[in-house]
Amino acid sequence: MRLYLASTSPARRSLLAQSGIEPVLVAPGVDEDAAAADAEATLGRALSGPELVSLLALAKAHAVADRSVAGHPVDGLVFGGDSAFEVAGRLYGKPHDPAVARARWREMLAAGSGVLWSGHCVVDRRRDRVAPNGAEVRVPPAAPSSSGRELRCGPLLGADGLEVRGDHVVAVDSARLTFAEDMDPDEIDAYVATDEPLEVAGAFTIDGRAAAYISRIDGAPSAVVGLSLPMLRRMLRVGFDVTWHDLWSTL
Repeated sequence: MRLYLASTSPARRSLLAQSGIEPVLVAPGVDEDAAAADAEATLGRALSGPELVSLLALAKAHAVADRSVAGHPVDGLVFGGDSAFEVAGRLYGKPHDPAVARARWREMLAAGSGVLWSGHCVVDRRRDRVAPNGAEVRVPPAAPSSSGRELRCGPLLGADGLEVRGDHVVAVDSARLTFAEDMDPDEIDAYVATDEPLEVAGAFTIDGRAAAYISRIDGAPSAVVGLSLPMLRRMLRVGFDVTWHDLWSTL
């Protein structure tokens, strides 16, 4: 079964590959800042961490789900993900600028720890297939949500929740990270100078140079990379009756 990754993130692709899954990478082309601003304007307030990451994960997955890839319609499951880091009630996205990254590191170290919110969305775009008896069957979409909420119309769900609706499943996972207490300014400057933290949520990666600066992770480590493997497995089972090994690449 094919899994499309609505992302060009090397970290997410590597995480799936290490798990035996070779996804098809497709850039979603979503204006994240505009999507968040529109949702906040509708609500009249700022989005929470879980709301923000689930909103953007949903937008990315749907941006790819109805697109043609290499001249062919998408045929499989589409995953979209997004992350944000929260410290003392403040959300940190990608810093982009070295000065911003250094300031964020100082704030994160002063707080000592923070929560990484990881949003997930899986959209079912499997096409007609043949059953064992030779009959053509259509894989049904995910079961409708009992809550009646329309997930595409705004902020989605709370912390560590999972929502099934129509053809997609949305979920949020989280992990608390504790930083090394003795990290000094020279180490911050050296890390920021690598440019690694500039385009990642929270200005750090645990699968790169920042791993030595994080002393503890409470939660799924893969969620900090941007794709919680335990949560994705649960989403597939609950929403689509798909097992984890159904996605393993054949040798």
